[in-house]
Amino acid sequence: MNSTGPSQAVYDLLAPYPPEVRNLALATREYLLRLIPGAMEQPNTKAKVIGYGFGARYADMVCALMPTKAGVTLGIARATELPDPQKLLQGTGKVHRHVKIKSKSDLQAPALKNILKAAHKATLARRAKI
Repeated sequence: MNSTGPSQAVYDLLAPYPPEVRNLALATREYLLRLIPGAMEQPNTKAKVIGYGFGARYADMVCALMPTKAGVTLGIARATELPDPQKLLQGTGKVHRHVKIKSKSDLQAPALKNILKAAHKATLARRAKI
C-alpha cells in the first residue's frame, strides 16, 4: 500500500479536473488501497487512468480509477466473471464492466466492496496459476 500519499503523477493526472472530482478520486484511491492489500498504484497520466494491481501486466490488474467531468469511473478487470447480485456493474464489454462513483457515499455500498474483494481474490488466484 502506498502509505506516503499520492505520488506527483497522481496529482498531475487529477490536476485538470474540478476540485470535487479530484477529492472524489483521492477518496476512491484511499478506499482501493485499503480494500486491496499490497496493491501497486500505477498512474498513467497520458491515458488518464490509475491502475491498481500486483504487477505491470494486464493479468495482474484488479481495477482502474478513471476521473471524468462528473465523477469517477471505476473499471473492474474481468468483471463479467464476478458475481454481481445487486447489478451494480455497468457496460456491455465482453470482459470488463465499470461502476460510476458520483459521491463518497457510493464508496460505502456493500455491493461495491463485495465486487472489489471478488476481483482481488480472482486476480490473486490467477497469479498463483502463472
